Amino acid sequence: MKTDHISYERYQRQIILKEFGEAGQLKLLQSKVLVVGAGGLGCPALQYLAAAGVGNIGIADDDVISLSNLHRQVLYSTFDIGFSKAEKAKQSLTRLNPGIHITAYNERLTTQNALAIIAPYDIVIDGTDNFASRYLVNDACVLLNKPLVYGAVSQFEGQVAVFNCKNKKGDIPVNYRDLFPQPPKDGEVLNCAESGVLGVLPGIIGTMQANETIKLIIGMGKALINSLLTYNAFNNRVYEVLLTALKETSLLIPATKAAFEQMDYDWLCSSTNRRFEIDGAGFDDLLNLTDVDIIDVREPGELPLPTGFNYTQIPLSQFKEKITTIKSDTVIVFCQSGKRSLQAAQWLFDTFGESKKIFSLQGGIPAWLKQV
Repeated sequence: MKTDHISYERYQRQIILKEFGEAGQLKLLQSKVLVVGAGGLGCPALQYLAAAGVGNIGIADDDVISLSNLHRQVLYSTFDIGFSKAEKAKQSLTRLNPGIHITAYNERLTTQNALAIIAPYDIVIDGTDNFASRYLVNDACVLLNKPLVYGAVSQFEGQVAVFNCKNKKGDIPVNYRDLFPQPPKDGEVLNCAESGVLGVLPGIIGTMQANETIKLIIGMGKALINSLLTYNAFNNRVYEVLLTALKETSLLIPATKAAFEQMDYDWLCSSTNRRFEIDGAGFDDLLNLTDVDIIDVREPGELPLPTGFNYTQIPLSQFKEKITTIKSDTVIVFCQSGKRSLQAAQWLFDTFGESKKIFSLQGGIPAWLKQV
């Protein structure tokens, strides 16, 4: 790598680190990092990535700056209130380091645009503040095989982890669903707006996310792959928990682009989706009905296979296309964990309304077989 006087002067404090060097700086300049959310976590992560010389940075956020942001979102000032976070962050970072390229996506990631936006980047940083966005970003990164640097804060406590990335042992990569297989119900876990957050905490956690990202790019040190680090700013306690990939949680992730685009993550994380659920006893009672369609929405090859009743297999990825072939007045759907079947139940209700009685097996077919 050849460095001119200006670039060497800018980065020389990290270039002289023997673990970093000019080769490390070149890797940073050639890397592409997308930060989803330019809020409390995204601001410090963006500042340090830009300052370190990450060559291509994307910023995805559809929110505007408000006065209540300013105690922790230090990229912005009072004069920025009402303006786009993504655009103002880009302006601030460009002033900090005009030698890098920054792209602002002034839009919320959805199932329709997430794959296209994420695809060009090497690493994604999750700076979101709601469960629907976290599941969406996680699933998109798994589909695209992109490392995801996770962060979350609430009150005095923050978490950092690296998902969807193989460690040196070659263990199966952990993703966000291995940490939280089931989305919490509405109001079960409060966000910063509801529970509060110490202003410096997102700065600490966001900087940790930037640190993990730089280590991944350069290949130095020990990244938090398959590990969750928790930091408590109230008492300065830090602890780390090892995470393990679970087969059953990986089945919850859409297997294809088409399946991903059909997902409704806002609905998935809403408590209203529980209305279709029945337990194992209720499922047994319904099996005795004569006019009933029982449908397995898992993909072909998923085990265990139930016995003792007749059912049809319509994978969730094909469910919308074949939904009009379902004729019975009562429909029961099941899957491996009860999540995909809830999505199928909602689609049935959206199509047929109250004209059909619709049920989803709580906990999936493995849970029912244990009861049997």
